[in-house]
Amino acid sequence: MTDIEQLLQQIRNFRDARDWQQFHNSKDLAVALSIEASELLELFLWKGNEEADPQKLKEELADVLMYALLLTDKHGLDIKQIIEDKIKRNNEKYPVDKAKGTAKKYNEL
Repeated sequence: MTDIEQLLQQIRNFRDARDWQQFHNSKDLAVALSIEASELLELFLWKGNEEADPQKLKEELADVLMYALLLTDKHGLDIKQIIEDKIKRNNEKYPVDKAKGTAKKYNEL
C-alpha cells in the first residue's frame, strides 16, 4: 500500500466513524475544497508574500488536500495517473523554450 493509499484509508476511517460519507457527494466535496482553498488564501490577506502563519498554513493545506483526495476517491481516480496526465498536457502547452522564465499563459507565449 502506498503512502497516498494509507492516507486515503485514514481519511475514510475518520469519515466513516462519524457517518459523514452521506454528505460527501461530488458537489459538496468540490464546494468544501473551494471553501478550504479560500481559507488557505485568507492566510495571505494583507500580508507579504511569505508572511502566512506556518501552523495555520499546514492546517489549511491539509484540509484542501484531504478534500481533494476524497474527491478523487469518490470517482475512483488514480491520483498518480491524473497528475502525470496533467503534467504531460502542461508540457505541451508550456514548452521550455517558450515558457522558461515567464509567467505568461500558454496562449500568450
